[in-house]
Amino acid sequence: MFCEDQLLPLAALQHLSFCERQCALMYVELLWSENRLTAEGALLHERVHAGGDETRTDLRLVRALRVRSLRLGLYGVADVVEFHRVDGPGISLAGQPGHWRPAPVEYKRGRPKPDNCDRVQLCAQAMCLEEMLAVPIAAGSIYYGQPRRREEVQFVPSLRSEVERASARLHDLIASGRTPPPIPGKQCESCSLSASCLPTALAGARSGRAFLDALCESSSSL
Repeated sequence: MFCEDQLLPLAALQHLSFCERQCALMYVELLWSENRLTAEGALLHERVHAGGDETRTDLRLVRALRVRSLRLGLYGVADVVEFHRVDGPGISLAGQPGHWRPAPVEYKRGRPKPDNCDRVQLCAQAMCLEEMLAVPIAAGSIYYGQPRRREEVQFVPSLRSEVERASARLHDLIASGRTPPPIPGKQCESCSLSASCLPTALAGARSGRAFLDALCESSSSL
C-alpha cells in the first residue's frame, strides 16, 4: 500500500506506455510543451468535464470524478463515470433507488492506437473505482473523436496485470530520477516534447541532463 503523498498521476500510465522517455521528461525533468494535438485534447477534456452531472431513468452520468488507488499508488480524474441501474449486485447512490454499477468512459481526440496505452489508462481508472467503491467493474469505454465512436474495453486479467506492471514501473522510473535514452520512432513525429527530447541527436545518451553535463565538462576542459 502507498501513502497519499506517494500517489502518482494516473495519466502518466498512458505516457509511460506510449514512451518511457516522454514520461520521464514530464514527471522527472518536469518538462512540458504544447502542440496542436495536446491543445485539441485539452479542449476536448474541458468540454466533457463542463457538461455537468445528469440522471436519466436507468443511467447516472458523473463527470470529472476524482479517483485513486492506494494499492496501485495512483490518483487522477475519470472523464465520465456512467452508473447503470442493475438488478444484481451494485452500489447505492444518494437519492436514487435500486443498485448501480459503474463504468468509466475516457475521451480521446484521435483514433484508436495500435498498442494498449489508452486501455491501460481506462482499466487503471476502473481499478481505482473498484477499490473506492468495493464493487467489481467488468468493462468501460473509450470515445475516440476522429471516428466519433466508442470502443468497449473488457477489463480482462491480462489487461489488469498490465496495469499493475505499468504502475510498478512508473513508481520505479520516478523514484530513480533518471530519464531513459531516446528510441527514435514514428511516435516521435506527434510528440510535443520532441524539441526537448532530441530523439535523433541524443540517441544513446542517458538523458538531456546527461548531455548537458557532458557538454559542460568538455567546455571546462578547454
